[in-house]
Amino acid sequence: MRLALLGPAEGHAEALGVAARFLFEERPVDRALYLGIDGALDAIVRAWASSLVHDNPTAEGLWARAARACLNGSPEEIDRYIVRERERGKLRIFESLPDADTRAVEMLGGALAVMIHDKATLGEEDMLPARLLIFGKGREAVVKQVGPRWFLSPGSFDENGLMILEDSDDGVVLTLYDRACREVRAERLSTSRNAVLKVGSAGG
Repeated sequence: MRLALLGPAEGHAEALGVAARFLFEERPVDRALYLGIDGALDAIVRAWASSLVHDNPTAEGLWARAARACLNGSPEEIDRYIVRERERGKLRIFESLPDADTRAVEMLGGALAVMIHDKATLGEEDMLPARLLIFGKGREAVVKQVGPRWFLSPGSFDENGLMILEDSDDGVVLTLYDRACREVRAERLSTSRNAVLKVGSAGG
């Protein structure tokens, strides 16, 4: 599993679009989640889909598009239609949190990841089962371990904005990128339940 996390655009929609294109063409992922709640990624993906298949680029419009392209189209036109529809279908990797209260979940490195816009809304029901607590709100990227849990954020596109997490045999590999999609940090995160800091008494 390779999961991309996109931070809030914060007025940098162009940089968000560059990151989306990077994930689509150069660093393919299984899922790309936008952690902002301003609809910026949805607008980018809609425009992208429209550039491929023109009017009504939704899944619901598929049959109407197929009828127009295939009923009277030449073999070459039908082939082009199929290629464009396949490209549009690949855009399903992009998702957005619909609002500030919605949580998304994923399993990575054998551990539960909970993803939300604002970490201040994380409750006990989120904290207890999760090993990766991922949030979007905030300018700077965050990679911080507290006991057995990791608090992670790609930061906004003011500075960074893109983080990729990938399963490995002994945890999760994290890669952080700046808003030009240049790698700035990479490390392996332990997600073992036994990775707890133990503090002994003064007497040993």
